[in-house]
Amino acid sequence: MSESIIPGAAPVEGAVTALLRAVHGALDLPLPDITDEDEREHRALLIGRAARARIVLAGVLEQDHDIAWAAECLDRWIADEPVTYTPWEDKGAPA
Repeated sequence: MSESIIPGAAPVEGAVTALLRAVHGALDLPLPDITDEDEREHRALLIGRAARARIVLAGVLEQDHDIAWAAECLDRWIADEPVTYTPWEDKGAPA
């Protein structure tokens, strides 16, 4: 028995995927270098991006915001808050 195809399901699935990618992109930050300043900047950026992701998700879940619009909104917010700290690099030194 085959499942029926629901018209419009593909765009919703695409929008959900876009929103999940936006949330992942917001939270997937490179580790900071070992300086206190870099660690503070990483922490502040992660907190800010997590807050924006929560706002967008709350809008979708609680206010019935359009999923595709929510993904675009989060992507724009994240683009406005790029990584400015120095990411950590493994320079191959012995541990």
